[in-house]
Amino acid sequence: MTVVDAHHHVWDLSVRDQDWIGEGSPIRRDFTMKHLAPEAREAGVDRTVLVQTVTVPEETPEFLALADEYDLIAGVVGWTDLTRPDVAGELARLRELPGGRYLKGIRHQVQGEPDPDWLLRPDVHRGLTAVADAGLVYDLVVLPHQLPACARAAASLPGLTFVLDHLGKPPIASGLLEPWASGLRALAALPNTVAKLSGLVTEADLASWTVEDLRPWADVALDAFGPGRLMYGSDWPVSTLGAAYGDILRSTRRLTDPHDHAQIFATTATRVYGL
Repeated sequence: MTVVDAHHHVWDLSVRDQDWIGEGSPIRRDFTMKHLAPEAREAGVDRTVLVQTVTVPEETPEFLALADEYDLIAGVVGWTDLTRPDVAGELARLRELPGGRYLKGIRHQVQGEPDPDWLLRPDVHRGLTAVADAGLVYDLVVLPHQLPACARAAASLPGLTFVLDHLGKPPIASGLLEPWASGLRALAALPNTVAKLSGLVTEADLASWTVEDLRPWADVALDAFGPGRLMYGSDWPVSTLGAAYGDILRSTRRLTDPHDHAQIFATTATRVYGL
């Protein structure tokens, strides 16, 4: 069975600092495709989607060039400033770069925006419309309290597919399903939304998490979205804070019904990102 890892990152600290990584963190070092490729091969992963990490314009062209170099990368979710007046032209420019055909989506660190309704701003809405017009998808990296704005944005742009990263970062370590679950269900009620089973381990107790700790949260997502609108992502290398690359994949398999694996581990990502 083909396996797509629909969410991972890379970085080289000699090229650019990742200032969101705390000093002394085990992931404050280089993680490149040369590190990932053998791990993906060993885990049986055939294709990946490389996702942005920092909000600088230089990163997306670098990622597109990497996709041109590595057969493993089937798609890139990059970044551009959605509020810039010429965002449509910038998206077109990115697609003309080496590897530009691999640009499949755009993402912004909405989780860091102090305004919980950032996605609803008129200038952002205009940028999201340009993303839709370009035939790209939009990845949502948000916190639970921002899920209502995600639903309103998705409702206002039915022609744009919104992909929720990491299930909206549920507070797994706390064990409190609400209000996250209600927010997730409201978003999932919209047909132009999809979600990633990714990033769950790092929301759990890193030192002692088990698959059963993750199950209630995965079950809510499976019930809300169904396997046809869920896709697997490793969130490597952030996920290495809690587990090895292969262990993340095996854990997600245990969380899901084998009858659904073809959709969750390949078909959904292939369809949504046009891989």
